[in-house]
Amino acid sequence: MALHSMRKARGCWRFIRALHKGPEVVPAPQKDCAKRVFSGIQPTGIPHLGNYLGAIESWVSEHTQLSWILTCMVRLPRLQHLHQWKAKAAQQKHDGTVGLLTYPVLQAADILSYKSTHVPVGEDQVQHMELVQDLAQGFNRKYGQFFPVPQTILTSMKKVKSLRDPSAKMSKSDPDKLATVHITDSPEEIVRKFRKAVTDFTSEVTYDPANRGGVSNLVTIHAAVTGLSVEEVVHRSTGIDTGRYKLVVADAVIEKLTPIQREIEKLKMDKDYLEKVLRIGSAKAKELAYPVIKEVKKLVGIL
Repeated sequence: MALHSMRKARGCWRFIRALHKGPEVVPAPQKDCAKRVFSGIQPTGIPHLGNYLGAIESWVSEHTQLSWILTCMVRLPRLQHLHQWKAKAAQQKHDGTVGLLTYPVLQAADILSYKSTHVPVGEDQVQHMELVQDLAQGFNRKYGQFFPVPQTILTSMKKVKSLRDPSAKMSKSDPDKLATVHITDSPEEIVRKFRKAVTDFTSEVTYDPANRGGVSNLVTIHAAVTGLSVEEVVHRSTGIDTGRYKLVVADAVIEKLTPIQREIEKLKMDKDYLEKVLRIGSAKAKELAYPVIKEVKKLVGIL
């Protein structure tokens, strides 16, 4: 219905575009057989350890335009069925916002705006990727073959859990400040957070996610930042109690993050360079996304 109304009003849209027309974007040539891997990260908040270990984009208006069109194609129960919506809504005492509900559709637009063929994600994003695939297939059925159906690439990195609640993933929005290790945290902050990490009453270090979530999360982090296997980490930790082991993991994380933090501080001092990177990245992203959203608008009848 919304798309039908926009088709009827396309004459008005053309008039508005003529008044507000910006500089012409030269579309980038694209081969249908080309593979394109898309990886992104939530732009708000300070990236945390899980973000860095899992997957470390410029924001362009084409994303939001495609998001609106895709939102017109998805049913409300489909979004309400997503695990992350249920979890966040429950966390917010069922007072979740529309922005939170439709975020997975925006995520789909981020991916489809570039006709991405492959997307590396963690296991917690598999359901969102299924929505992306469903939207691509639904659009193709209705308007003809246009979007590649992106394939999910599961990252080998195990999900990094909250230090305070091993049943939940580490999150930038966690209200418990001790739950998340940010990549900008000082050594003192990192040590404090690991000291307060939730474990159990068994002192030895083992890897048993089902029964010992807290200690297993520490082992996962330790293995990731050192490049060792879980088995090697457990073997090397023989004879170390969990209290001491927390400090071992904290030291390993500090060692991993120190050069990254130095580079961050160096880059923060060169704002001209950072703004240049943003401008170039935005231009490149727009060059790829502009012809896609233009063709989508033609197909749905609003251009």
